[in-house]
Amino acid sequence: MAGFVGVLVSDPWLQSQFTQVELRTLKSKFISTRSQSGRVTVGDLPPLFAKLKAFSEMFKEDEIKAIMGESHTNMEDEVDFESYLRAYLNLQARAAAKSGGSKNSSSFLKAATTTVHHAINESEKASYVAHINSFLGEDPFLSKYLPIDPSTNALFDLAKDGVLLCKLINVAVPGTIDERAINTKRVLNPWERNENHTLCLNSAKAIGCTVVNIGTQDLVEGRIQLLADLNLKKTPQLVELVDDNNDVEELLGLPPEKVLLKWMNFHLKKAGYEKQVTNFSSDLKDGEAYAHLLNALAPEHCSPATFDTKDPTERASKVIEQAEKMDCKRYLTPKDIVEGSPNLNLAFVAHIFQHRNGLSMDSNKISFAEMMTDDAQTSREERCFRLWINSLGTATYVNNVFEDVRNGWVLLEVLDKVSPGSVSWKQATKPPIKMPFRKVENCNQVVKIGKELNFSLVNVAGNDIVQGNKKLILAFLWQLMRFTMLQLLKNLRTHSQGKEITDTDILNWANRKVKKANRASQIESFKDKNLSNGIFFLELLSAVEPRVVNWSLVTKGETEEDKKLNATYIISVARKLGCSIFLLPEDIMEVNQKMILILTASIMYWSLQQQSDESDDSGIDASSAASGDGEIERTLSGDISNLAINETASDPNPRVSSQVDVEE
Repeated sequence: MAGFVGVLVSDPWLQSQFTQVELRTLKSKFISTRSQSGRVTVGDLPPLFAKLKAFSEMFKEDEIKAIMGESHTNMEDEVDFESYLRAYLNLQARAAAKSGGSKNSSSFLKAATTTVHHAINESEKASYVAHINSFLGEDPFLSKYLPIDPSTNALFDLAKDGVLLCKLINVAVPGTIDERAINTKRVLNPWERNENHTLCLNSAKAIGCTVVNIGTQDLVEGRIQLLADLNLKKTPQLVELVDDNNDVEELLGLPPEKVLLKWMNFHLKKAGYEKQVTNFSSDLKDGEAYAHLLNALAPEHCSPATFDTKDPTERASKVIEQAEKMDCKRYLTPKDIVEGSPNLNLAFVAHIFQHRNGLSMDSNKISFAEMMTDDAQTSREERCFRLWINSLGTATYVNNVFEDVRNGWVLLEVLDKVSPGSVSWKQATKPPIKMPFRKVENCNQVVKIGKELNFSLVNVAGNDIVQGNKKLILAFLWQLMRFTMLQLLKNLRTHSQGKEITDTDILNWANRKVKKANRASQIESFKDKNLSNGIFFLELLSAVEPRVVNWSLVTKGETEEDKKLNATYIISVARKLGCSIFLLPEDIMEVNQKMILILTASIMYWSLQQQSDESDDSGIDASSAASGDGEIERTLSGDISNLAINETASDPNPRVSSQVDVEE
């Protein structure tokens, strides 16, 4: 199948928001504007967008200029193609909101996981502000800006430079961002502010956050922190919610919100409450479920008056008072309960769970739950692949890889993303799937496509996936992730010959890049134990972007503590640069060859993407680059060679190469 290289952008999420037709149209108008003056500025965007059909009937040019001015103080600031696309999406969200969320909002409403415009109400904003004031009030950098007044827009002003959002991610999952990598000067230039935003967004994806309308005034959902303990690994007592082994497997695959509902109904049933709570909105409006739940968990704080009152608002007020006696923070008001605010009710129930879950400490049940969890290496790989899949923008959100892929549907969605047109949807069955043989049919198609992509799947059948063979599932997903990364490298516009990239090419590129920067480090393979101290990757990152590494923060990597400091810094710096990666510091310290390969390839992709953009900006097209004109061609021809995918650099057992092109 002939490869077609469409318009590519470095951020996979941004790429997923547009069809190729939309990207080609927008790219054409961007280049046309740039060719007139040699560059595109913020001030060029209002007249450009005002002429587009999507906005011409919705906004006047002055209105668009005012919207642009909210995030850009200087209309003479230069914008690149990706910033132009983000500005388009921001304006599209405004158009959707202005029209009441009409169906004409194009790619913004493509799928369930695609980001949609989210208007934050005042109660939610007040709750977010209280959360920030509580957890970040003593932060050395932010303390001078806190507490925030929820009645003003100070929250959004403070979020503009990206520091607050980065700090919030570390509140949710401590240690996700190495705060040494955050730009924290009092006044940041646009480049530094953009670095913080990039670091924040890539880190948010790396902990499973859903990101709302990428831009300078957007919030990352904070529920990750509240729901972090709702799994068997963190809270093995949750096994009490189920009766047998099959139910435990089902529990493993439930999203945290569903686990929370299951927990709530478990206690309500024991308390004799006959209604079942199915949501965090209408089912909680009268406050009765809350009253019974708190009475079951903390009877010493409850009062008969809570049940006797007929006024829902009064009952809600008493519920909140009782929760505060359990040291639960006030995430919502009585009005929020009565109006059924789903986000604030979710936060409230999660907070109650954190303070008193009321589950038994039966050692036999806890031991059984601990047996159901995976070892550290398997857990890390499952986490990495889960976050990677969710970052692709597939319609199905994955909560547990080993459970969620067993019907084959998720894997088909991923395959369709990375190799469009490869899936025969007429032969696939969409969940919920009651007939077991339909799951096998889906998984058989997954294996068939994998073999067409030349994955190593000897003696593998679809039923192996249905049965939840963890080793096989991880091996398949690794080949899928690696295939995707290598296709991204191959499909860069400058590689007009459409040749394959090998692991050895990536290794040689990295060594050459470091050597060219007059650094001493070199590696023999992606298993080289010298990688554990992190110095090579820091030198590589510095080679592709000299200003991004602060060498005064780098340790010699001689102790385990020093190695972890370097590894944490590497991940944050790479994300700050623009790499969407999902590995952990331990993967670098232990030299996990799979994750090391993906990290190196991600840095290579970012670097070559910048060179590809430079060739566009300088008027060098792909054909001239391929024929030998200019420095770009000389660099890339030295960077890319033999073209067959093998694993000689990362695996002692080379596999069959893949010759299938990804069509955009």
